[in-house]
Amino acid sequence: MNGRMTAEHAEHASTPLEDYALLSDLSTGPLVSRDGSIDWLCFPRFDSPSVFAALLGSPEDGRWKVSASGGEVVSRRYLPRTFVLETTWRTPTGKMVVTDFLPPGDAQSDLVRRVECVEGTVEVEHDLRIRFDYARAKPWTRRVDLEKVGSCGLLSVAGPDALLLTGPLLHPHESQRAEPQTGMEDRHEASAEGHADDYQGAVSKRLSGVFPLVAGESESWVLTWHQSHEGLPTAADPDRALEATIAYWTQWSSRVEVHDRHDEAVLRSLMVLRALTHGRTGGIVAAATTSLPEEFGGSRNWDYRYTWLRDAALTIEALIAHDFTEGALHWRNWLLRAVAGDPDQVQIMYGIAGERQLPESELDHLPGYENSKPVRIGNGAVGQYQADVVGEVMLALAALRDAGAAEGEYSWGLQKNLLRFCEQNLDRKGHGIWEMRGEAEFFVHGRVMMWAAFDQGIRAVREHGLEGPADRWEEIRDRLREEIMERGFNAELNSFTQTYSNDEVDASLLQLPHTGFVASDDPKMLGTVARIEEQLQDAHGLLHRYRTASGLDGLEGHEYPFLICTFWLVEQYANSGRTDDATALLDRLTGYANDLGLYAEEYDPVSGRLAGNFPQAFSHLGFIRASDAVNRARVQP
Repeated sequence: MNGRMTAEHAEHASTPLEDYALLSDLSTGPLVSRDGSIDWLCFPRFDSPSVFAALLGSPEDGRWKVSASGGEVVSRRYLPRTFVLETTWRTPTGKMVVTDFLPPGDAQSDLVRRVECVEGTVEVEHDLRIRFDYARAKPWTRRVDLEKVGSCGLLSVAGPDALLLTGPLLHPHESQRAEPQTGMEDRHEASAEGHADDYQGAVSKRLSGVFPLVAGESESWVLTWHQSHEGLPTAADPDRALEATIAYWTQWSSRVEVHDRHDEAVLRSLMVLRALTHGRTGGIVAAATTSLPEEFGGSRNWDYRYTWLRDAALTIEALIAHDFTEGALHWRNWLLRAVAGDPDQVQIMYGIAGERQLPESELDHLPGYENSKPVRIGNGAVGQYQADVVGEVMLALAALRDAGAAEGEYSWGLQKNLLRFCEQNLDRKGHGIWEMRGEAEFFVHGRVMMWAAFDQGIRAVREHGLEGPADRWEEIRDRLREEIMERGFNAELNSFTQTYSNDEVDASLLQLPHTGFVASDDPKMLGTVARIEEQLQDAHGLLHRYRTASGLDGLEGHEYPFLICTFWLVEQYANSGRTDDATALLDRLTGYANDLGLYAEEYDPVSGRLAGNFPQAFSHLGFIRASDAVNRARVQP
C-alpha cells in the first residue's frame, strides 16, 4: 500500500473493543470479534509480527472470519474456567456453534476453529486473508499432501513464516480466480469435502469457502504456524486438543473458590494475567496488542506487547494474595533473569524472554484503530529511567518472601544489586510511572517507591536474617522520607504533589499507602484524595492519570480515564473507611468489562466504549486489588 490508505480502509469502521474475545496458548493472544473474525494474531509470540492485522486497519490487512451464512450471533461465552470461546449462531434454517481455542503448552502454535450444526441446516462461510509481517507480505499459497494423515492442506509461505491450514479445503476467492495471472482453473464453490479444488499455487489475497452442515455434523480447521525452512508440521488433532485445553485451564484455576458473580470476575482477571504470560519464559505482556489509542483518532498509541518490571511485580503480589505462590515463582524467575547483570543497566521493561533492545518504529501503511496514527511497534520508553520500578519489584519479592518462598543467595544477591542501582541513581530525575516524554522530573510517586525499596531491604535483613548493609539503607531511607515530606507535600493544599516542581496531583499518589509510607486514613493522604477527586475525577466518577493540559507529558492530544486509576481509588476508599463509596464505584467499574469479563486500558464514558490496548494486565491487576480491598472492608467489624 506504500503508506496510502485504500478505499477499503477509508470505508471500514473499527470493531468496538468490547466485541473482542481473547484466546491464549501462553505464547500468543489472538482477538476474536463477536461476529467470528480473528482480527489480530501474532505468531509465534505475543510480540511477533502479525499475520492478521485487521484490528489496525481493514479486513484487507489480514483476518480469518468464520460465520453462518445469513445468520447472526445469539450468544457467546468462555467454557467455564477456560479460554475456549464458544459462539452460537442462528440462521433461518438452523443453529451452529463455533468453538475457538489454542492448545497451550504445545511445542507448536495451533489455532483451532471447530463448527458444529446443532439444529436444522447451516452453511459455514470462511473469509481467510493471511498477511504476514504486519500486512506487509502476502503469502504464496499452494496445496500440499499430508501423508501422515492421508489428506491435503493449504500451505502459505512468505519469507521466514509459514502457515499450514488443515480441514476442508478453502479456495481462492471468486474475484481472485478471475485474474489470469493466478494460474488457477475456474471451478465451482468448494464443498465440505473440498475434493473439487485444483489449487496449483498463487499469491494468496483471499481464501474462502462455504460448507453445508446438517444437525449432528461438525467440521474443524486448524491453522498451524511454523518456520518456512522446516518440514511440514503435524497439525493438532481438534478433539484431543480441545480436551487438553479445557483440562489445562480448569486445572490452573482450580485453586480459586467461586461463590458468586464477584468471585467469578476476580477469577477471570487472574486467568487473564496467566493468559498474557509466556508459558516458557514467564514474561507477562502488558497487553496483547499494539497501538490501540488512548484517544480515538489521536496519536497516543503504544506497543504494549512487552514485559514491564512493574507489571511482573504487581502480578506476583496478586497471585500471592490468592494463594498462587507456586505460580508466582514463575514470574519471579523471569524477573530475576531479566535484571541480572550490571546494576547500572537495569531497564524498566524487556522483551518476553528478557530482550533488551525494543526499538520503536512506525507502520505508515496501517491506518490504525479508528484512524488513530501512528501505528507503532517497539517501545521507545525502554530507555527511560523511572524511579518507581525497583520499589515495585522489592515490594513484590518481599511479599513472596513473607508468604514463605525460599530466598536463595542468587535471588537476594540480585535484590541487593537493585538497591545498589537505587543508590547510584538517588539524585536522578525520571520520567515517572506514566512514561512521560517531556522533561525528566522528581516524581513524588517514584521517590516514595524508592523509599519503599530501601525499606524492604531493611526488613529483609532485620526480620528475615538476610545479609546486607541495613544501617546504610536506613540512613538513605530516612533521608528520602525527609526530602519527600519537605519537597513533595504542599502543606497549604494539604496534599502530596505530582512532582517536586509543581502543585499538580497524579493518580499514582493513590499508591502511597501500598508502600507503607503513609496510612490510607492519614490526614495528608485524605487531603491528597480530595484534590485528586477535584482535579482528576470526571462527572462519571472515573479518574484521569493526570491533567494532560499541564503539558508535562510532552505529547499532543488528550486521553480517556484510566481504569487502573479508578480501581486504585476504590482501594483507597475501602482502606480508609469509605466502604459504601468503594462498593458503589466498584459495582460501576465491573460493568465496564465486556461480556467476557475483559478490561481495556481505558474507558470513554461518553461513547460507552473501551479504549487503549486490550486486554490490559494493569486494569485486571487493579480490579483484583480493588475487589480484595472491598471484601476486606466488608468483613471488618
